[in-house]
Amino acid sequence: MAGAIIENMSTKKLCIVGGILLVFQIIAFLVGGLIGPTTAVSYMSVKCVDARKNHHKTKWLMPWGPNQCDKIRDIEEAIPREIEANDIVFSVHIPLPSMEMSPWFQFMLFILQLDIAFKLNNQIRENAEVSMDVSLAYRDDAFAEWTEMAHERVPRKLKCTFTSPKTPEHEGRYYECDVLPFMEIGSVAHKFYLLNIRLPVNEKKKINVGIGEIKDIRLVGIHQNGGFTKVWFAMKTFLTPSIFIIMVWYWRRITMMSRPPVLLEKVIFALGISMTFINIPVEWFSIGFDWTWMLLFGDIRQGIFYAMLLSFWIIFCGEHMMDQHERNHIAGYWKQVGPIAVGSFCLFIFDMCERGVQLTNPFYSIWTTDVGTELAMAFIIVAGICLCLYFLFLCFMVFQVFRNISGKQSSLPAMSKVRRLHYEGLIFRFKFLMLITLACAAMTVIFFIVSQVTEGHWKWGGVTVQVNSAFFTGIYGMWNLYVFALMFLYAPSHKNYGEDQSNGMQLPCKSREDCALFVSELYQELFSTSKYSFINDNAASGI
Repeated sequence: MAGAIIENMSTKKLCIVGGILLVFQIIAFLVGGLIGPTTAVSYMSVKCVDARKNHHKTKWLMPWGPNQCDKIRDIEEAIPREIEANDIVFSVHIPLPSMEMSPWFQFMLFILQLDIAFKLNNQIRENAEVSMDVSLAYRDDAFAEWTEMAHERVPRKLKCTFTSPKTPEHEGRYYECDVLPFMEIGSVAHKFYLLNIRLPVNEKKKINVGIGEIKDIRLVGIHQNGGFTKVWFAMKTFLTPSIFIIMVWYWRRITMMSRPPVLLEKVIFALGISMTFINIPVEWFSIGFDWTWMLLFGDIRQGIFYAMLLSFWIIFCGEHMMDQHERNHIAGYWKQVGPIAVGSFCLFIFDMCERGVQLTNPFYSIWTTDVGTELAMAFIIVAGICLCLYFLFLCFMVFQVFRNISGKQSSLPAMSKVRRLHYEGLIFRFKFLMLITLACAAMTVIFFIVSQVTEGHWKWGGVTVQVNSAFFTGIYGMWNLYVFALMFLYAPSHKNYGEDQSNGMQLPCKSREDCALFVSELYQELFSTSKYSFINDNAASGI
């Protein structure tokens, strides 16, 4: 990387560039933390009565409005009216009255909460499973007919506890039940949605027997805030041409050199391509098209970038380890890059088992079975542990590089002032960039772990900051700024080297070609594969 901008740009200009990037980084965090939270809405189902003999023929029951269903307030009301359990339909209209859904919401995620009362003659059995017959419909006009979107049998295992003694005086108290995953849709292409949930009872087949007395069904719907979506789209629309332009400029400068590109230059360019791929704002099409696969596509793009970024950090450190004998060959890194590729492929398979199936069945969830839950938790825990181990290995590589540089620094006082000052400048800039790389890696690992946890809220006075949203925009901005800085700083410099602007000293050369050759020699001395020979020779000769 001889003659790169990071070697030849003045310290003042580097500080200005760094300050500008820092300002953009702060803005990226604030945009997500103060503007863009997700929205959670609670829905209470309405108990409708469907007294038709043939329930297989679809009839959509509305909880409210001009064509609302025949309702009952509670289950006790059904007994004197001789309403059977199979005739009760729990109806939920999405969104709430006088509101509309919007494509800007991007996705819908629903979790389910059952209110189950304790009865001595109808207790929840061990490993009880509730079986729901769920129908989902949509329409775009308040007076249009409903169109079926999905119809599935949805089994969910109950995990409930009763904290009070199971005695007659405690009948009617509610079990404490875990929330259940219910539904996820990768797009919000319609204005109104309707859920009809039935709990069919069949004692012969043991369907919905021993599940207690279900009083109510409550849903919590989570979707992306429309304001955040606009900010997110604006970020991607702005960053896409920015990274693409710097990538083209960087590769143009590489190809203008007389020598072929080295491995580090190729990997930086590949990192720019993967960043551009994840930046392309294809989400704009989701506003006009019902593309339910957008969540899966977004995960694939992010996975490719993760794999490229983790591989780049290994190669970046390895290429600057002065004792490494297999530099500039990708084959020398197969032991480090191979596990990253295998891990990325495993995460892709895991994602396909979840969101891939949801393309045809929005009620599917890998978390609904014991085996699926254990596998999902194992994937997340192992991935988190592997990322932490990767970060520790990266720290070890950086420590090795710093140790080798420190060994050479001991020979600097014996050099001439001009050469010593230039060495010190290069060493400081490289160490600073390596520390920035470690910080970026640490934030990426933290982001991955935090993104697997339920979104938290930090409140300071009247201001609510969304931790996950701030991380989402902040880490995304950090990746772009880091890739931008790499391609800018490691691009070949075409400036006149007649004056060393970093320290105000005149270099011992006259023509531009001589100065470029001198700087190239300095860099090769600093990152030579032979350990200390060149510097020690210079020190002995008093250069």
